[in-house]
Amino acid sequence: MSPSLAGTARLGKRTKDLTKRLQPGDIAVIDHEDIDRVAAEALVERQPAAVLNVAASTSGRYPNAGPRILVDAGIVLVDGLGPAVFEEVRDGEQLTIAGHEVLLEDRPIAAGTRQDDATVTASLEIAREGLSEQLELFAQNTMEYMLRERDLLLDGIGAPDVATRMDGRPVLIVVRGYHYKEDLATLKPFLRENRPIIIGVDGGADAVLEAGFHPDMIIGDMDSVSDRALRGGSELVVHAYRDGRAPGMERLAALGIEDGAIAFPASGTSEDIAMLLADEKGASVIVAVGTHGTLEEFLDKGRAGMSSTFLTRLRIGSKLVDAKGVSRLYRQRISTFQLVLLALAGLAALAVALWATPGGQALVQILGARLDGVLSWFTMLFSPRVTGA
Repeated sequence: MSPSLAGTARLGKRTKDLTKRLQPGDIAVIDHEDIDRVAAEALVERQPAAVLNVAASTSGRYPNAGPRILVDAGIVLVDGLGPAVFEEVRDGEQLTIAGHEVLLEDRPIAAGTRQDDATVTASLEIAREGLSEQLELFAQNTMEYMLRERDLLLDGIGAPDVATRMDGRPVLIVVRGYHYKEDLATLKPFLRENRPIIIGVDGGADAVLEAGFHPDMIIGDMDSVSDRALRGGSELVVHAYRDGRAPGMERLAALGIEDGAIAFPASGTSEDIAMLLADEKGASVIVAVGTHGTLEEFLDKGRAGMSSTFLTRLRIGSKLVDAKGVSRLYRQRISTFQLVLLALAGLAALAVALWATPGGQALVQILGARLDGVLSWFTMLFSPRVTGA
């Protein structure tokens, strides 16, 4: 029987919004089918005591990484609790988890599956059997997106005019995704020396600010970026639906900063249109931070539209560079130890050159006499004084 634990309930059906309110030791109550890696890592960073999921943390559609990350971090994960938990529990109430049951004031309100290493492993094995079906859907969505956005993909038709000039400049696109903090840390020398145009994709704008830089442009549906970032003076490009509806404009209007904001109607994800816009506006190179680059990452995102990212990367080609590749190329090749040895070798060579000339020998003798004087003075400071009788 697993030991019980108690904590303050924090409810949120959108995991990325909930993580902003979580405190260490809280119990996160979420509704997130197939918890992906980014969501799991965000939860682990906030250090909750437990995560209660009203949905299935692994539905079996594909082997998602989230449950494994939570369990390996020592966070209690109970899923499949059912939507009634959101009706029974209020934010801030005290919950107790006893085994696979959830109690409110000692009254059981829901029961689910308490995940551990064995159950997560079994769920992932079952999910791998569904990969072929997911690949078929991925291929189908890829074809649909290619037909729907062929003008944008092939000729850049539909990309809006923007004030930020990118022609011939390197562009850094930051998404709050996989290992974005580590990537930004390795890119700081590149940023200082090359001064690229920085585009933050939704919450990626906050990641840029946290790293000590300022985004030139923010692109997205504006649902996960802070007010501080939006008010920072960056050019704002709102990702809109193909029919022109742009819910993000409503938030900008509420903040009084909708003037000058530009709508970009397009299918796919916000990171896709950020890459396509940078490419269309003549960026010399596009460096991606936190974006999705592998099939596992596409599937782990859990969106049918992720196939658009696959096509976008094909469209941009070699101009697109992953941040991890840049860090490997830009890594310092000379160690500190080697630099010290080089400096000592230079000093030794200088000393030999000086000793080989009469003037150098005289200089060395003068410096030696001065050094002897300093050492004598320093020795006298600590020698015992002789006092008279």
